[in-house]
Amino acid sequence: MKYKSTWKGWPVLMAAWISCVAAWGQGLVMNCYGLSDASALMALDERYFAVGDDEDNVIRVYQIGGSGRPLQTLELSRFLQVEWRSPEADIEGAARLGNRIYWITSHGRNAQGEERRNRQRFFATDIHYEQGVPRLVPVGRAYQHLLTDLLLDERLRTYQLAVASTRAPKSEGALNIEGLAATLEGHLLIGFRNPIIASNALVVPLLNPQEVIMGYRARFGNPMLLDLQGRGVRSFSDWHGRFLVVGGAVGDGGESKVFEWDGKSSMATPLELPATLSKGFNPESVVLTSHGGVDAMLIISDDGNLKVGGKPQKKIKDRNLRRFRAALIPLAEYQSMSEQQAGLPKQLDVRGAVQ
Repeated sequence: MKYKSTWKGWPVLMAAWISCVAAWGQGLVMNCYGLSDASALMALDERYFAVGDDEDNVIRVYQIGGSGRPLQTLELSRFLQVEWRSPEADIEGAARLGNRIYWITSHGRNAQGEERRNRQRFFATDIHYEQGVPRLVPVGRAYQHLLTDLLLDERLRTYQLAVASTRAPKSEGALNIEGLAATLEGHLLIGFRNPIIASNALVVPLLNPQEVIMGYRARFGNPMLLDLQGRGVRSFSDWHGRFLVVGGAVGDGGESKVFEWDGKSSMATPLELPATLSKGFNPESVVLTSHGGVDAMLIISDDGNLKVGGKPQKKIKDRNLRRFRAALIPLAEYQSMSEQQAGLPKQLDVRGAVQ
C-alpha cells in the first residue's frame, strides 16, 4: 500500500531551536503551523514529536523547542482506505510501544449523527531514522472492525455502546473515543470521551494491538470506570506505569483539566496548569517525555476555534496559516524531592514561558 510523505528541512527551525534552548529551564510555548485542530500527540525522542489532526488524515512531525513548519507530513488516506465521500478519519489518540506508535480514530458518527465508517480505524506507524532525524512509516493494515469487536464483548453491553454508537458524538450518551495509552504489559488502554457512565469515564484495555493491525479480532480486558470529575477522556499519556489524563466535557465548551492516575484505582488526581497557559490554552493532548535529560510534560492546545482576524482558524482555507500551540514544561525544575518520590507534582509552574 502506497502512501504520501513529504520530508522537508526548515532552516528557520534551527534558529528557533537555538533561541528557545536558552529559555528551556523556564518552559517553552511553541507555535506550530500547518494545522489548528491538534488532537493525537506522541513524542518520538527528545527533539521531535508527532501530531494527528482530527480534520484531515495527516500526521505531522515537529521539532521540540522551535516554532515552525512540520518536518514531515504523512498523508494516510490511501493507507487507511477511506472512502472519497467524507474522507476524514478523525484521528484522536496515540500510544507508543517500543518504536511503534498506535493510532486510533473516534469511531463515532459525524456532528449530525450520520454514520461515517471512515472514522472506524485503528492503525500503526513505525519510527525510522534517516541521518538522525525520525520519520514515520505505516505498518500492517488499518483495522476497521474495532467498534464491532467492542459491541460484541459481553462485559461492555451494560454500557449500551450499541445505542451510543447511533448518536452524534458530542451529544449525551453517544460514543466517542479520544484517548489511547500503553501499559507496562504491552497492552493499550482505550479512553472514551463519551459516553459518561454515572459521572465516570470509560476505559477499556486492548490486549492484542499487534495482532489487530495484522487483521485479527481485538481482545479486551475488564473495563474500568475512572472519576475525572464528570469529564470524559480527551487524552492519555503513560509514564513508567502511571498516566496523565486530559479530561473534558463530552460536547463543546466546559473546562478541560489534566489529571494524574495510577492506572489501577477509580480516582484520578487533578493537576493545576501553569498560570501562563491558562488564558485561551485549550489542552487537547499531553505526553510525558525527556528533553535535554530533563523530564518534561508536552501539552498541545486545540486552537481550531481560536479566532484570527475575526475568523476561527479551522475556517482559514490556507492550512499553512493555521497554527496550534505546544507547551513544554520541565518537571524536575519545580518538584521537591518528596513530590518526586510520590509521583507528579500537584502544582506545575512555568515562569517566563516564551509566547
